[in-house]
Amino acid sequence: MQKRKLGKSGLEVSALGLGCMGLSYGYGPATDKQQAIALIRRAYELGVTFFDTAEVYGPYLNEEVVGEALAPFRNEVVIATKFGFNFGDDGKQQSLDSRPEHIRQVVEGSLKRLKTDVIDLYYQHRVDPQVPIEEVAGAVRELIQQGKVKHFGLSEAGAQTIRRAHAVQPVTALQSEYSLWWREPEQEILPLLEELGIGFVPFSPLGKGFLTGAITENTSFASNDFRQVVPRFSTDARKANQALVDRLGAIAAQKRVTPAQIALAWLLAQKPWIVPIPGTTKLQRLGENMSAAAVELTGQELADIQSAITSMAVHGDRYPAHLQARVGR
Repeated sequence: MQKRKLGKSGLEVSALGLGCMGLSYGYGPATDKQQAIALIRRAYELGVTFFDTAEVYGPYLNEEVVGEALAPFRNEVVIATKFGFNFGDDGKQQSLDSRPEHIRQVVEGSLKRLKTDVIDLYYQHRVDPQVPIEEVAGAVRELIQQGKVKHFGLSEAGAQTIRRAHAVQPVTALQSEYSLWWREPEQEILPLLEELGIGFVPFSPLGKGFLTGAITENTSFASNDFRQVVPRFSTDARKANQALVDRLGAIAAQKRVTPAQIALAWLLAQKPWIVPIPGTTKLQRLGENMSAAAVELTGQELADIQSAITSMAVHGDRYPAHLQARVGR
């Protein structure tokens, strides 16, 4: 697989990474540990060198799985994880916590679970309005100086927060949602990242599965599937949004690829410093997704896609209100 550099940082990764969250958290029951390890190692065999996790996925379970899976070839891959939450005694209650003393504490747990002595890319998972971003960036800068972290990242941060953080400790990458059905980053975030030389790591590049065409208005989700509470995944919204997937499917059929491959190839075509991190629990889907790195879209095909997504409104908010409040700070 081709490689890309995340902005001007020099951090080189595979053009597509693997988002590992869904193996342990968010989309129904956790995948059997050995099956999850096998899938992560298969991704490595397919050329993936960029793996994304977080302490909150589980909590903790996903970091353990990723650490064990990548241990045999740790020096050949880039591991990204995230901090910024506190967990209640039941492990489920979450509250934002990016106090420097908390960051210094939780990095030790992540290092241990990931079976490594350094985290390649350490993201603040969500901006904590109670802690100045300069203090957060300063804490991560100390971890970099101590050799525990190599690069600093932010997730779902707003433009001014990114600027302020970058002035204290250069930000290597921003991870936020970006896809054919969520294009808000194009308005303010992408121009800022280009100006500052920061890479962009889109999560949910397949619209949490909807852009694959495998989800319809008749699909049912497990009780612990995050999409149960997402307005964009209500039955009515899925029915209304089917037209976009159908249009992408027609474009994909003409090119003899899949809708998922079209969605990923479109993201890769936007900027050379964009590295999407699709996730999956299925080996077949993994192969399909990673093959998208070899799909090249012509100028006419990109224009056709642009026309399709511009002419069709997407129905439903991408987050329920309480989660949307954590975005763009």
